Amino acid sequence: MNFKMIKYILGRMLGIEAVVLLIPAVVCLIYRESCFTSFLITSAILGVVFLLTGLKAPEDTKIYGKEGFVIVGFAWILWSLFGAIPFTISGSIPFYLDAVFETISGFTTTGSTILSEIEGLPMGILFWRCFTHWIGGMGVLVFVLMLTTLNDKNAMHLMRAEVPGPDKDKIIPKARQNAALLYKMYLVLTVIEVVLLLLGGMNLYDSIVHSFSTAGTGGFSNMNASIGAYDSAYIDGVITIFMILFGVNFNMYFLLLIKDVKSVFKNEELRVYLGIIAVAIAAITINICQMYGGLLHAFRYASFQVAAIISTTGFGTADFDQWPEFSKTVLLMLMMVGASGGSTGGGMKVSRIQMIVKSISREVKQLLHPKSVNVIKVNGKKVSDDAMRGVYIYFFAYMIILAVSTLIVSFNNYDFATTFSSVLTTLNNVGPGINLVGSTCNFGFFSPLSKIVLCLDMLIGRLEIFPFLMIMSPTLWKRKF
Repeated sequence: MNFKMIKYILGRMLGIEAVVLLIPAVVCLIYRESCFTSFLITSAILGVVFLLTGLKAPEDTKIYGKEGFVIVGFAWILWSLFGAIPFTISGSIPFYLDAVFETISGFTTTGSTILSEIEGLPMGILFWRCFTHWIGGMGVLVFVLMLTTLNDKNAMHLMRAEVPGPDKDKIIPKARQNAALLYKMYLVLTVIEVVLLLLGGMNLYDSIVHSFSTAGTGGFSNMNASIGAYDSAYIDGVITIFMILFGVNFNMYFLLLIKDVKSVFKNEELRVYLGIIAVAIAAITINICQMYGGLLHAFRYASFQVAAIISTTGFGTADFDQWPEFSKTVLLMLMMVGASGGSTGGGMKVSRIQMIVKSISREVKQLLHPKSVNVIKVNGKKVSDDAMRGVYIYFFAYMIILAVSTLIVSFNNYDFATTFSSVLTTLNNVGPGINLVGSTCNFGFFSPLSKIVLCLDMLIGRLEIFPFLMIMSPTLWKRKF
């Protein structure tokens, strides 16, 4: 284990956060808010940490997979712990644990909040709150890779640790070029959404912060009523479309750039993702039709909420906690499914669900025809036994974490729907749950222990379980590994 290199890379990452914090500080100055000092103080602290740990590279600069996992895990934790400081210093969130919860929710693009009053907070603080979504959407490490001088071999170990999902395909071979290309596409989509929201009557500030939250599939808003505050079918429609777009595997956009449209249409995960959305919208539209006095209104609210949940963005235009049980059940199922692999969304990912369903189908066929040979294929390619084993282990680990977290949070003695959905929504990085943690509620009433558990769930869910669990393993920390 190369501890000196781990310390060096983490120091440089915190140095980048010091620079990033100057952006909301400028926003504070533009709106003449005193909270700019809270960002400057935090930036100065991070600057000192950088000078002490990230200025001079060690002689041995090689890192391997195990160092990658350690760096990724601690990078997310440290960025969140330091990123929470401006909330507390400014007085916006006086209790530091609450500020950490809010910041982790931001960077992991979960969107769960402990705040009951949002509109009264300083503009700079609200900007930082939504900006954490945009940074975390592509991943803290991918963001940092664009701005560092790490060689491609070291950079690839970090990318593999941060994006451990079933879809490991790279767009281009070199890690830093890959990161840069991803962010170019990410930035272009964000800018397009900002422009479209401006055309819909949103002011520039609101357009930017909501585009940040949509791009990162996070869901933080500067309005207490979220997107519902605008009561605009046009704005609902634009954000619905972009939530779905940001839930698509970014490899699809690269294929469109090189004009390989045929491969996009043939992609199984994309077809299943869009199919789930279509079926869910149709089912919920019919179920809530009478509540909204017609199909068009019901379709508007159903499509927005389905897109918000399956993409794990978590915005709201209606209090879906008042919807019939069938609609709420569909939304809970979408929380677990999540978006596509290689997107900014969370959840189990559509690709994993596909592989599990195909595995069940194969077993049934094998029972009916014991001598037959059945191969699991995705996009016409055989899925290896190692890949399937990874999916099975992920699923079992996911269920164990879900059960244990629910058990711990149940000590708060709230109803089961609140307890279970609070864990489910944080583990899948969605945002709202149901009942006491519904779309119009918050997580501020939970005990400190439950908030810590939910913070861990957000980090575990964002890093797809194993990178975070690995840093807790004593074996990883042995010098001879």
